[in-house]
Amino acid sequence: MIATTYKQAITQGLADALAEDDSVFLFGEDVAAAGGVFKATEGLRERFGDTRVLDTPISEQAIVGAAIGAALMGLRPIAEIMFADFAGVCFDGLANQLAKYRYMTGGQASLPVTVRMANGSPGGFGAQHSQSGENWFLNIPGLKIVVPGTPADAYDLIRAAIRDPDPVLYYEHKGLYNIKGPLRAAADARAEIGCAELVRQGGHVTVVATQLMRHRAVEATQVLAGEGIEVELIDLRTLVPLDLDAVLASIERTNHLVVVQESSFGGSWGATLVAAVLEQAFEILDAPPLVVRGDETPIAYAANLESAWLPDSQRIAEAIRRTVAY
Repeated sequence: MIATTYKQAITQGLADALAEDDSVFLFGEDVAAAGGVFKATEGLRERFGDTRVLDTPISEQAIVGAAIGAALMGLRPIAEIMFADFAGVCFDGLANQLAKYRYMTGGQASLPVTVRMANGSPGGFGAQHSQSGENWFLNIPGLKIVVPGTPADAYDLIRAAIRDPDPVLYYEHKGLYNIKGPLRAAADARAEIGCAELVRQGGHVTVVATQLMRHRAVEATQVLAGEGIEVELIDLRTLVPLDLDAVLASIERTNHLVVVQESSFGGSWGATLVAAVLEQAFEILDAPPLVVRGDETPIAYAANLESAWLPDSQRIAEAIRRTVAY
């Protein structure tokens, strides 16, 4: 299969969705004429026209509000908020309107809205443009949250998000746009919302990671394999709904858990996962679960400080060694 980049996979997924369904349209800041600030929508306006791919004013509140209204009128909007950090500007629309509309109408109305956001570090974007914004929405029922970490998952999950009858927050990792990999040829093998991936089998410890941390965890497993430590690696791919069954099944085999995340600890998906595991499988753990994470500080602009904040393969490997040796 031909390798494609993560960015190209997203562009292809958007193009295929637009071609397949006339009710799908894409809009946001700079997505049309400029092809997106990260060029993930390049060429789409030329192919589908300026009634299907539209630029908007710099107003995240307006973008989310328009997406809600369009969905209520029977369309399937794809709204881009650009940087995930900007979700704070339109938080009410996402948390109190988009997430709750089906519930507050007794199921009479659904909002098939996909909200695309560029997530995470590295890149030197500074404290206000480098955060892992998915953690902000974990405690808001009604929103699905997907975090693809490979080109194949980026394609599959953007298609799944657009097809979904409910709102989906789709996080694209800025540090992964240029990684390459094949797409899945068979439709029945494609990733779906709510299904984790078993990336690597191993019998000593379960490691759970997403997006950039998935790739750094893979680097750590390669080092540890030379030391006789076999890691079982799981990429959740979706944070809500969470595939807890996949994690618990792995822990049944390994009796150890290490979570790797690109955020600080409080209120994070890693903390949530550990709490769920302790609630349901405390007795099968041979060591306390460990969360490898960023510090409780904003993310620095300076490259050396940003690098120190982000978990790297060395820090991940050391955490795994400590857990297995406990």
